[in-house]
Amino acid sequence: MTPTTSGTAQASPQELFRFLEDRFGCALACTECAHACALRAGLVDPDGSSNHEHLRRKGILCAEVCDATCRALSEDHQMSEAALRVQLEWCRTICLETAHALDGHAGAEETATACRACARACADFMVSLA
Repeated sequence: MTPTTSGTAQASPQELFRFLEDRFGCALACTECAHACALRAGLVDPDGSSNHEHLRRKGILCAEVCDATCRALSEDHQMSEAALRVQLEWCRTICLETAHALDGHAGAEETATACRACARACADFMVSLA
């Protein structure tokens, strides 16, 4: 049985602990990705090329979405499970798109890895909401 914020499911202390641990792990992955993407966006050479501008914008968007997802996971503001699922799926999608855009760019491997780890953490946490 999955613990819910609405209190409809009764969870054992172990299930609740695992749920909170998974939630924290996802928030941490989002924070790490947001930081990596923000740094990467700041390092993109602003030479005016459309590819560099695309990478910079992808990095900024990913950082913002990951930051918003981390806040949604960290703050207890009674976000519905459905809304949280939408946020997690949005984050997962943006992270995968950003990682794909960074593939093959020198010095971007760590950022792409952080994006993929965040996408995986979001997907894994969505499973715990089922």
